[in-house]
Amino acid sequence: MRLVSYQEHSGPRAGVLFGEDVVPVSGLDAPAQSVRGLLTALDASGLAELARRAADAPERTALADLRLLAPLPDPEKIICLGLNYRDHAAESGQEIPQAPMWFAKFANSLIGSGQEIVLPAAHPDYVDYEAELAIVIGRTAHEVRAEEALLYVAGAMPFNDVSARDLQLQNPLWTSGKAIDTFAPCGAALVTIDEIEDLHALGLRTRVNGELLQEGNTRELISGVPETIAWLSRTMTLRPGDIIATGTPAGVGASKNRFLRHGDTVEVEVDGLGAVVNPVRAARD
Repeated sequence: MRLVSYQEHSGPRAGVLFGEDVVPVSGLDAPAQSVRGLLTALDASGLAELARRAADAPERTALADLRLLAPLPDPEKIICLGLNYRDHAAESGQEIPQAPMWFAKFANSLIGSGQEIVLPAAHPDYVDYEAELAIVIGRTAHEVRAEEALLYVAGAMPFNDVSARDLQLQNPLWTSGKAIDTFAPCGAALVTIDEIEDLHALGLRTRVNGELLQEGNTRELISGVPETIAWLSRTMTLRPGDIIATGTPAGVGASKNRFLRHGDTVEVEVDGLGAVVNPVRAARD
């Protein structure tokens, strides 16, 4: 199942994506109207039943007529891993972390496919792309063993860890260059885990204006998804809807002096999960 969030007059609403159409959850007698609410209320069998009802539902809306949001516009946490691919650590001139190295983004950064990445007026010159696989937590997880960790994953989606490199490198904690408005494009949909054969065998890539600039595969992750969930859940409780972005491979713009500019279109694609595509614009006065 592919879950999306879209904007209505009354607020964000959830839907199930079928090709170029969306089935609104509001017509499915669902226990919640948001994606996070659905993940909180339904276990894997409940989500499967929702998918069956959606497939049979007559009411559908054209995707093109909706304003997509991030699939999870209201997570409790957005956790991003840094230097989680050896080739990216090498191109950055940094050592391999001895433990998962993470930083936070917040809901202000989240946008959906089709929404604009805005270059901050004060720091527009070194804004970079980062193709990532993001996983979404589906069950409350605390002190989870790696062997059981995938049972706590609701699904996954493409994620672009947009970064203002000048701000990022001013602060060893990185967050000031990461947690900027519009700097976490993701989606277009959250693909549930039952549709993903192997989280650790997914190609991912970035194209800017159609040009392939970055490519890698999740088989190269240093800390895999189970190990990351186990490590994080030792010290924090992970909640349904929490987003974990798993890091980026080599090929970021900083490595080739190719930063995002007004008028660019940046696409982050993950095999089997689709793509998040965003125009880039300068901040308006």
